Amino acid sequence: DTRNRARHSSKVLRSNFLVPSLNSRVPLHPMADAGFGGRCPEDAGFATKCLLAGQEPDPATGARTCPITMSTGFVFKNSDDAAAKFALQAFGPIYTRITNPTSEALEKKIAALEGGSAAVAVSCGHAAQLLAFSNILQPGDHFIATDKLYGGSYTQFGRQFKQFGWEVSFCGVEDFEGIEKSITSKTKALYCEAVANPGGLVVDLEKLADIAHRHGVPLIVDNTTATPYLVRPFEHGADVIVHSATKALGGHGNAMGGFVVEKGDFDWGSGKFPIISEPCDSYHGVKLYETFGKDGPVADMLGTKGKTGISFAIAARVLGLRDMGMCISPFNAFLISMGMETLPLRMQKHCDNALAVARFLEKHEAVSWVRYAGLGGPNYDLHQKYCPKGAGSLFTFGLKGGYAAG
Repeated sequence: DTRNRARHSSKVLRSNFLVPSLNSRVPLHPMADAGFGGRCPEDAGFATKCLLAGQEPDPATGARTCPITMSTGFVFKNSDDAAAKFALQAFGPIYTRITNPTSEALEKKIAALEGGSAAVAVSCGHAAQLLAFSNILQPGDHFIATDKLYGGSYTQFGRQFKQFGWEVSFCGVEDFEGIEKSITSKTKALYCEAVANPGGLVVDLEKLADIAHRHGVPLIVDNTTATPYLVRPFEHGADVIVHSATKALGGHGNAMGGFVVEKGDFDWGSGKFPIISEPCDSYHGVKLYETFGKDGPVADMLGTKGKTGISFAIAARVLGLRDMGMCISPFNAFLISMGMETLPLRMQKHCDNALAVARFLEKHEAVSWVRYAGLGGPNYDLHQKYCPKGAGSLFTFGLKGGYAAG
């Protein structure tokens, strides 16, 4: 087995393959580096990345817009090519459930915007959460989530995950002592939202990351509400980011989608995460972290050895996505990518509008209170630290006379 794994790693290192969904300038097509210009510059700013990151001009026509590849399957050059791709010794599209050129371009875009090493696009935000946790949780395992969450996440964690034998503890978003006390030998992650739905509470990511890393577990952050325009969780200690792309990223209410994004420098080989670190029978005993992690041969080939790897994203794609099938439609990937082109303009307008409405309500005779970090108050300092461009589009308020007055 040891000889087989070593031989596999050597083949991975020698292969001249195209790794999907990396935050790099790896071409989408083998001919994409020849002839046509118009690629995303290495020093591109955020708005330029929203337009150009992840996509390459069509190698035959030079078409600027990424095409919609509505093909379920893909042909191989020969039997050796097929065997190599199925054994993870080379990459390229096999079946759209696992990867697709249109989806791949979108994955590269979100990885670039978040500053991650790789990403996986899926059918919705709930699918992204399920896929991310399936990488690290087995029956009897446990994770901790802050209690200020989108309602659908609360029920997914507290009800659906329980059917899988995955246990969750919900803790106050600022109860750092309680969070740390809730960690057990079975705890595999901390989870929070960067800007919490529905109240717009800005979360102290650095404190949560410090707690998680003291105990050797990752911080997983839902960045749906903030988007990378407002908050970049990897810069504050997060290890994995999930998104519902259906909302602010897509922006037009016309396509469902979600993302799992990996930072790339977390140690998945500590023994706590056997799905990623131990030999995988369905891939002839390969160890995904050993091969695709930051110290492995693939990172060496990509020039990121010792810094970042792609093992979490690879595991999500070739295990969970392969087996559970929550893939994104290429057409939805196209629509979401188009929506993301205007992300900076829309997010700034969301923030400006929310602040204007909050100020109006704050002075309204029928309103007793307004909670919005942009107005000041106890959450204002965190807003200035993590998202100084704006406090997001969510806030809460109460009426004089309470619920009956509404």
